[in-house]
Amino acid sequence: MTAAAMLPLSLILMRHAKSDWNDPLASDHDRVLNERGRASAPAMGRWLAAKDALPDQVLVSSAARTRETLARLGLPETPTKVLPGLYLAQPERIIALIRAEASGRRVLVLGHNSGISEAAAALVATRPKHRGFLEFPTCATLISDVSAPRWSALGEGMLTPCHFAVPREVLAAEAALQGKN
Repeated sequence: MTAAAMLPLSLILMRHAKSDWNDPLASDHDRVLNERGRASAPAMGRWLAAKDALPDQVLVSSAARTRETLARLGLPETPTKVLPGLYLAQPERIIALIRAEASGRRVLVLGHNSGISEAAAALVATRPKHRGFLEFPTCATLISDVSAPRWSALGEGMLTPCHFAVPREVLAAEAALQGKN
């Protein structure tokens, strides 16, 4: 068995950043991020880097807002699969897509609510003690360790939460640090 095969799996679940509702002609699939979303996504990318949790694979919904969120995270070049099946997917579909499509050791899944929050709730062994976990606001992110030996074996209760954050708190922490410097 190689050293890479011995490394534990890690799953990052992220909801897309805040999207824009101002274009009445845009389809839901084609909505882009609003100003708040364009600020939140890079902050969450910096947070992932600070937690030493940069993914080595990304599974992202085909919607414009999820792809824009990914682009604004500022991640290093990472193998990415754009999956139309993640668009507005229910938790069972999200879990099935992870089982079928994940191949990295640390995988970021970028999707939509209510599916992403319900998938997170089903997959964690214990819920993080964060009041935002159940609602999973825009760009909320869960970093977790996976107890399954391979992605195809992923199931309910197999995630151990390591970190959970929402952009509002990450941006506030960054502002506080800048105020001290």
